Amino acid sequence: MRVLVCPDKFRGTLTARQAADAIARGWGRASPGDELALVPLADGGEGTLDALVPDAGTSVPGSHRIDRTVTGPDGDPVDAQAGVRGRTGVVEMARASGLLLLTPVRRDPCRTTTRGTGDLMRALLDQDVDRLLVGLGGSATNDGGMGMARALGIRFLDGEGEEIREGGAALVNLARIDARGIDPRLAAVDCVGLTDVDNPLCGPMGASATYGPQKGASPDDVWDLDRALGHLAAVAYRDLGLDLQHEPGTGAAGGLGFGLRAFCGASLRSGVDVVMETVGFDDEIRGVDLVVTGEGAFDEQSLHGKVPAGVMRAAELRRIPVAVVCGSARVHPEGILVRSLVDRVGPERAVDEARRSVELVAEELAHAVARGTTS
Repeated sequence: MRVLVCPDKFRGTLTARQAADAIARGWGRASPGDELALVPLADGGEGTLDALVPDAGTSVPGSHRIDRTVTGPDGDPVDAQAGVRGRTGVVEMARASGLLLLTPVRRDPCRTTTRGTGDLMRALLDQDVDRLLVGLGGSATNDGGMGMARALGIRFLDGEGEEIREGGAALVNLARIDARGIDPRLAAVDCVGLTDVDNPLCGPMGASATYGPQKGASPDDVWDLDRALGHLAAVAYRDLGLDLQHEPGTGAAGGLGFGLRAFCGASLRSGVDVVMETVGFDDEIRGVDLVVTGEGAFDEQSLHGKVPAGVMRAAELRRIPVAVVCGSARVHPEGILVRSLVDRVGPERAVDEARRSVELVAEELAHAVARGTTS
């Protein structure tokens, strides 16, 4: 049997590569004669760089990482990586502007900036790429992409012609956007924002209302930030001729989706679709007998824009059965084999012994598949 193993990360416990390795080890113990292919995936959020530009030892020909010290979300320098795969540059914004870079007491979406993400994008332009993939997920920011755009040469001015300060709250003071200094190399690059959400920039489903509280925003902050992003959109419409604030996906990563569209001419696409295309998933799935995917929490969101959804869609087109190995399961789609660590070993071991638990569940799944007892 040929088995394709293609999970996402198990958030907080295993990277997608670690999860794939654990599934393969467990499966191999039960069915050593099976042929396993491992293709760790991501949806545009954390793990995207690892999926597209693996570390040394699992490297893709023509790929490499670059290390840079960039502006962190609170303005302090942070060490971050980006990647090059052929002529494609890959930025995972969480590595430069992510929530996990800040302790809870330092989280303040009124002041945090995406400037470090722009620093990484500029570093990739120095690598002579002709395509830029920017993963939008895990952000600490709510600045509409202003910091990112500043790093690429755009100026955000107040009524006195002075630069406004960093952070989403400062956007209420924006009087003019001066894009004359933008890095000219961007014009020759296909820039794509990778997202798994379709939130607009503003409003009750916008960036501030939906994601602001988890970044540390109070109810008053949410109102102020939403108003500030609306003002940014209005000034961008006047100065750049772009009416984008209601466009799906522009609210991703605190409005970085908007910033990429408005200031970099980017398109916004499903992250899992782009990752699968980039790793050649159509070739990987050809001729396999079973696909095993998974992630930490397999729930209703998993069926919309996440890795399992993309994998299940691709497998369904080819009538290939799918199994899911997950940390916890809240949905059990018809025709899909779902095996949960929590159901098998309990919630504590599922977290504390995640790798061993994945191996165990994968081994038992392989035995069940071999026996034809998968109910």
